[in-house]
Amino acid sequence: MLAAAAAIHHPLFEVFGLPVTSEVTTEWVLMGLLLVLAFLAVRRASLVPGRFQTAVELGVNFVVDTVIAPSIGGREKALRYLPFLGSLFFFILFSNYLGLLPGAVLELPGYKAPTSNVSVTAALAVLAFVATHVSGIRERGIRYFTHFFQPFWFLFPLNLVEELIRPLSLSLRLFGNIFGEEYILFVLLGLAPWFVPVPLMGLDLLFGFLQAFIFTTLTAAYIGGAIAEHH
Repeated sequence: MLAAAAAIHHPLFEVFGLPVTSEVTTEWVLMGLLLVLAFLAVRRASLVPGRFQTAVELGVNFVVDTVIAPSIGGREKALRYLPFLGSLFFFILFSNYLGLLPGAVLELPGYKAPTSNVSVTAALAVLAFVATHVSGIRERGIRYFTHFFQPFWFLFPLNLVEELIRPLSLSLRLFGNIFGEEYILFVLLGLAPWFVPVPLMGLDLLFGFLQAFIFTTLTAAYIGGAIAEHH
């Protein structure tokens, strides 16, 4: 067990001098699976949907109408930013759920839930941060920067600090919850492997969904605030 744990916290191999860890290899597999699912969903789309297309449409509509639209300012804006925010939601959701599978709990080299690593959650938060300000500049131009001086110009330092704290808060919230769930599940599997973890894994399914929901909702709210006209 110690050898497996040590292998996880060290690079498995290098690509052009860059270390590749278990989180990275798991990310590659997850992104590949999501791309395949998206390709199949588009390729087999028809006016009379089958089971697979119906499931995909239900999932996409849920993300648009329940996760994104209420925070970003309506369905029209939600559809405009669906490619980014939808990808963010499903990547985080499935990353969280990967931590519930035996491979993650047993610390197998090459397999680890990406969102249980603070580097991954920080990267996701940086993407959300960049997307927010790029969207604001693209939609409003130079006027976007006026919100840093509202409601009074001397509040600029506080508004700037607030903007910089957002990605830190997003990354630490997601990392802390997923890492904590994995650690507790690992401990309970050692104490009572056949009984105690079952109800906890049920709760983890809910918490994993909630973390993806919260992260995407907050990102949508930040983008919605950036592209909105301020008076």
